[in-house]
Amino acid sequence: MRPTHFRCGLWLAIVVAMTPALASDSPPIDQAIAAYATGDLATALAGFERLSKQGEPLADYNLAMMHLRAETPKPDVNEALRLLQRAARKNLVVAQLSLGQLYEQGLLGKPDQVLAVRWFTLAATAGNVDAQLALATAHFLGRGVAKDMGKAARWYREAAKGGDVGAQYILASMYEHGRGVDRDLRLARYWYDAAARNGDEAAPAKLKELDARLAETPT
Repeated sequence: MRPTHFRCGLWLAIVVAMTPALASDSPPIDQAIAAYATGDLATALAGFERLSKQGEPLADYNLAMMHLRAETPKPDVNEALRLLQRAARKNLVVAQLSLGQLYEQGLLGKPDQVLAVRWFTLAATAGNVDAQLALATAHFLGRGVAKDMGKAARWYREAAKGGDVGAQYILASMYEHGRGVDRDLRLARYWYDAAARNGDEAAPAKLKELDARLAETPT
């Protein structure tokens, strides 16, 4: 089975507005996000700080990201951590995911795989695909948690259902070889096919191989 890695590009990402223009009466958080998106960091910072003091979780998160990106006058990793933890405890999933990634990669100091898994679990349970993939990988490798192929398969399945192509390929391989699940070539084929349709380069060859094996298997 090929090694697996979860995507780690979300840390240091500001949550930005999707609308190209905002009305003057738009919510303050949207106005601060729009200011950041246009490069007006001073206005964005002032807005995030004001809203953070009012207890807005998304402001906490974006303000934390600005600290980590050194976009504040006095960047402070400890303040970023405090803000992220507060947002995460208010169930902001992107904050939970980011904390997991930051702890896993040691970007808040010494790496702490146990804390990373704790935050990944919260985000994964809330349905975040990146967190599900990270949690599956943790169980697969025994990183920050006991190695458990059954739990790895469970979270790879959730990420696969969420459309993650890497999880689809890995889950297919687990079904093919009976790792963490009962061996099932038809389910393996199903997930290799899904991975192939989503652009995985290795999946078409595995799909062809399984088709040949299934054709030889008595029904």
